[in-house]
Amino acid sequence: MVYRFRIILDNDTEDDVFRDLEIRETDTLEDLHNSITQAFGFDGIEMASFYLSDDEWNQGEEIPMFDTGDVQGEVRLMSATDINAVVSESKTRLIYVYDFFNMWTFYVELAEIIEEVEGADYPNLMFVHGQIPTEAPQKTFEAEDEFDDYNEFDDDFDVDDYDSLDFDENWN
Repeated sequence: MVYRFRIILDNDTEDDVFRDLEIRETDTLEDLHNSITQAFGFDGIEMASFYLSDDEWNQGEEIPMFDTGDVQGEVRLMSATDINAVVSESKTRLIYVYDFFNMWTFYVELAEIIEEVEGADYPNLMFVHGQIPTEAPQKTFEAEDEFDDYNEFDDDFDVDDYDSLDFDENWN
């Protein structure tokens, strides 16, 4: 079987940027990684990881290129994980992050499963839409916004005013 994926750049720009590609279900996530980097024009030398995802795009288990865990062999690697082991008709979404310094983030969604066409070359880049920006889109996190106006020293507390403190100075 062949999986047809749509890979969408997570960006806050007006223009959508995505690629549609076909790849065999028995190819590895490393093969998918190589296809994505080529489709978006990256050189492919930066670190990358796939993350399992649910229907709301919540990030789950990481499947990296290299084992960087504390205990070797505990982590599933891209090169040893077939696509059909993590993607199916019921689990259709992955998050792909390329280049951890710039955090290029992509939503990878299974669009269709088809029969392999005799004589066709896979992976196959089917469709290209939009130009990738020169720099990775900046991420904003909601947690940062709520603390933007926070000042830890803005509490009207005078640390030099010992008389108003409610404790015995000679307690020990």
